[in-house]
Formats: sequence, C-alpha cells, structure tokens
Amino acid sequence: MSGLLEMDRVTIRFGGVVAISELDLAIEEGEIFGLIGPNGAGKTSCFNVITGVYQPTEGQVRFSGRTIAGLKPHKITQLGLARTFQNIRLFPEMSALENVMVGADAQHRTGIPGAIFGLPRHRREQREGEALARELLQFTEAFGHGGSGDEGEAARNLSYGGQRRLEIARALATRPKMLLLDEPAAGMNPAEKQSLAELIQAIRNRGITVLLIEHDMSLVMSICDRIAVLDFGRKIAEGLPSEVREEPAVIDAYLGRPEADGDAFEEASGAS
Repeated sequence: MSGLLEMDRVTIRFGGVVAISELDLAIEEGEIFGLIGPNGAGKTSCFNVITGVYQPTEGQVRFSGRTIAGLKPHKITQLGLARTFQNIRLFPEMSALENVMVGADAQHRTGIPGAIFGLPRHRREQREGEALARELLQFTEAFGHGGSGDEGEAARNLSYGGQRRLEIARALATRPKMLLLDEPAAGMNPAEKQSLAELIQAIRNRGITVLLIEHDMSLVMSICDRIAVLDFGRKIAEGLPSEVREEPAVIDAYLGRPEADGDAFEEASGAS
C-alpha cells in the first residue's frame, strides 16, 4: 500500500465502543477522494485521527511517508495537512482577512519574542501572510454567489456560503499538500453546491489533494476520483464511483434492506 496519506489497519476504541475498525486507506497525490457512509459510520473519527485530535488504539497513519500518529495537531498542520469542520469554526468577530491570516500564521517560523519585538523576519512573514490571505479570499470568492462581504467584514456578518468558503480559504492559507473537507456542502442550495464542486476541482488544480466527507451523493459521484465507504467503522467498499454505486454492501448500508436493487441509491448518487 502506498500513497500521500496511508492508514494501515487503524482502529479507534472509546471504552467498549469501536469507532473505526482495522481501516486501510491509501490516497494518492492529486486525487479527490471521497469518504462516505451513513451517519455514525466513523467518517469524522477518521478525520480526527488523521489530524491528531484522536490517537489510534491500533495501526499506523503515515503522511508523505512519515508516521504522524502521536503528533500534535499543529505539527501535523505544519507537515501539510489542513481541514475544515462539519460545524463552521471561524473567529466571528475577526474580519475575513484576519481569519485567513490565522491560517497563514501556522507556517510562520518567528517565535513570540520575534513578534513582540517586531523583528524583520516577523514583519516579512506578516506581509507575506497578508498577501496570501488576500489572494485566497479572491480565489474562493470567485466561486461565490454574492453576499459575502469584503475582506474587512466580520466573519459573523458573512452569508452562510461565504462562511463556508472563508473556512476553506483559511485552511488553504496553511499551504497544505492535502485538504480534508468535512461535509462542506451541508446547508447549501443546488447552485451553491455546483459552485462548491467547481471550487474543489480548482483546489485540486492548484496541486492540492482533497479528502472529502459528504452526504450529497450527486456531488461525491461527480467530482471524486475514488471513494471509500464506511459502515459501523468498517470499510465495506472502495473503488471508482461507478464501482461503488453498484456494490451491494453499499446499497444495503444506505437503504437497510438486502433485497435493494440499487435504483434508489443510483438516484441519490446522481447516476443516469
């Protein structure tokens, strides 16, 4: 098994509850990889173990060939992994520009003394971070539908879609090799979902690998190169969207009946 991100028989237990069981994944550089499954399947737990929020009970997690299990979340971010959250987590009173600059700060090398005394390296990093934040705001807003305000607008005043894009811009400001998106289309209307799909593809075109958790099957099937399906913490299928869509175990997991013929899942997944 090889890839930019590798999970080797990862298991997470919380007391007697198994959130993830012996999960193997290998995500290649440049992919848009979908991670799907019913509610409670273990998808967000998977994100949390990748980003250092949880430690695996068993197994290994590697990124760019390096074992990252046991590292603190900020160290994993510095290695090139960034994420967004199912529930938007912005600094509501800070401006859009300031929120994105927080992401840029993750890769700054100047310590607290340098910031306090305004050393030249700190000032240079601040200028570079501000320039990057502005560029990323323009990049993400190109896929918006208006109503997002400007860079000086407080995050709490932005539209819902604007807040989603702002969180993505902040994650991109950490200069990731891989971006983990946790249900980015939640609460969006069809037009916003289409723009989100275009944004995700544009992010991949910038050389960033994407790992996507999403319940909107039409979105997943239209943009993902490969998909893995979890159910009760176990991987029950993996492959191309066309392959996963026809997998009986996947149909059963979503529809809850062994005799399902796949038509309903195909409708949900946008198949023609």
